[in-house]
Amino acid sequence: MKRQPLRHWQLGRGGLQLGGGITNTNAGLWLDRGASHLIVTSHVFHDGLLDWVRLRDLTRQVGKQRLVLDLSCRWRDDGYYVVTDRWQKFTKLRISETILDQLSAYCDEFLVHAVDVEGKCMGIDVRLLELLAATIPVATTYAGGISSITDLEIIKETGQGRIDVTVGSALDIFGGAGLSYREVVAFHEHQ
Repeated sequence: MKRQPLRHWQLGRGGLQLGGGITNTNAGLWLDRGASHLIVTSHVFHDGLLDWVRLRDLTRQVGKQRLVLDLSCRWRDDGYYVVTDRWQKFTKLRISETILDQLSAYCDEFLVHAVDVEGKCMGIDVRLLELLAATIPVATTYAGGISSITDLEIIKETGQGRIDVTVGSALDIFGGAGLSYREVVAFHEHQ
C-alpha cells in the first residue's frame, strides 16, 4: 500500500501547513497531497527583492486562502527587513504597515520569525511584536526566542490577542528545558 502521510493527516486531523521549497510548479502537488496551506519565502524573494509577479502567480494558482507568507525578519539600521537563504541574506523589503497591507491581498496569513532571537530561548522580540500588533491586517503567527509561559503572556498582551505563536526549541518534546508541551497546551486552553 502506498503511503500518503499528508493525505492521512488532512483527512484525519483537519489540516497541515507545509513550507520549504514551495514554487509555482510544485504548489498544486502539495495541496493535492493534503496540505491545507503552503508557506512560501524564497520563491517570491530573490536578488534581494520581492517578486510581485511570482507572488501574484502563486496566489492565483493556490488561492489567497491557502497561502502563508513567511516574513522572517531581522533588525537593521532603521527597521525590520525580510531575510532569506537560511536567514543570512537581507532583502530590501522593510516591514511596515503599508507593505503588510499590500501583501495581505495575496495571502491568508503571515508567519514572522524574529530571527535575531530565534532558537536562542532567551526571550522574545517585544519591539517586533509591538510593530506587528499595530499593523497586521491578516492572521499572523510569531516565532522566536520563546522560553517561558511569561513569554507567552507577553505575546498575548503585547499582541493585543491578535498574534498567534509557535514554540520550538524551548519545548521539552524538542529537547528544550524551558517549557513542557503540557504547559503550553494548558496555557492555550485557558485563553
